[in-house]
Amino acid sequence: MKVQCVLCDTVEEVEDDSLQAKRLRNRRIYMYLCSECYDRIGDKTRKRHATGSFRLYDTKKKQKDLI
Repeated sequence: MKVQCVLCDTVEEVEDDSLQAKRLRNRRIYMYLCSECYDRIGDKTRKRHATGSFRLYDTKKKQKDLI
């Protein structure tokens, strides 16, 4: 199965029987990233976490008054 990276547009070959190929076929929203882009994003994310100013905000859940 031929796949294309979302960020750098490189075309790579993925085995048809792999879990990643199955996810790409069944869920069209699932995006493919090549290993170089995946590693680059991971490194930059770890650097942002290390600065201490990186926050993940959870959505506020509304309390149900009826229960």
